[in-house]
Amino acid sequence: MSKPAVLYVFGLSVWSAVPELAVEEVGYPSGAIEKKVVNLVEGANFTPEFLHLNPKATLPTLQVDGKVLTDTATVTAWIVKHGQKKVIPGTQFIAKLHEDKYDPNFPLLLVRNEDELKAASSGFPLTFVQNRQDALEKYSKTPEAAAFKQFYEEKIASNGSVLAIYKGEAPEDAKAAFFKQSTEHWETISAFIVNDLPSLLPESTFLGGAIPGEDDFHLGGWLARLVHIAGGKIGKDGINALEKETKQPIPEKVVAYWASWNERPSWQKVYAEGLH
Repeated sequence: MSKPAVLYVFGLSVWSAVPELAVEEVGYPSGAIEKKVVNLVEGANFTPEFLHLNPKATLPTLQVDGKVLTDTATVTAWIVKHGQKKVIPGTQFIAKLHEDKYDPNFPLLLVRNEDELKAASSGFPLTFVQNRQDALEKYSKTPEAAAFKQFYEEKIASNGSVLAIYKGEAPEDAKAAFFKQSTEHWETISAFIVNDLPSLLPESTFLGGAIPGEDDFHLGGWLARLVHIAGGKIGKDGINALEKETKQPIPEKVVAYWASWNERPSWQKVYAEGLH
């Protein structure tokens, strides 16, 4: 590489953690990958400048060799391919984990009942959604935003509908539908963790064998976000939080998998300030 690859990330982004884990695990010379922070809480991903780079406004994003990679799978695959240490490459499991029904971002915002709505509307979820709305409306009015008119209109509408629920301005049927969607989403994720994931995991260690492979970078980041949403922390506390949330014992294979990741220096570095 003539120039360092530029990896755009944010410390609270679930999917940014995936290539960050990969970078630590596969090894890169100092200076080979430059990280740039895009503050999602402030809506910095909605600036026209960033949209020119990644029209989806998502993280992670990787700028390398005159190309821009704009989704987690391709970004991480590039990092794995060019790393100093070879690991087991990714499989179809990655696409499965990234299906909308397993989305780990929605649990950050979902509310299933009035108590959860009250908590969300007085905490970080409201701040996050309000900041996004403010940023979208601000940047959509700039001359540079003309090329992204449809993007801004759609995002303002979809984000605004969630904001209206948090602020008590949505119709009752819209709120009820959001409660239902939230409940079903958590049930789907819980069923995957308790029923499906154990059949995919080995008896111990990782999908990639003794060390994490490409599939593991995705699953590790995904699981960390869900433990965080459940109120858990690094270590056994994370499993306890998942059990409380799913209302079921977490299978031993999942417990062992979580423990294996928690022991990795890469995990401890990426999540040094806590799970996200």
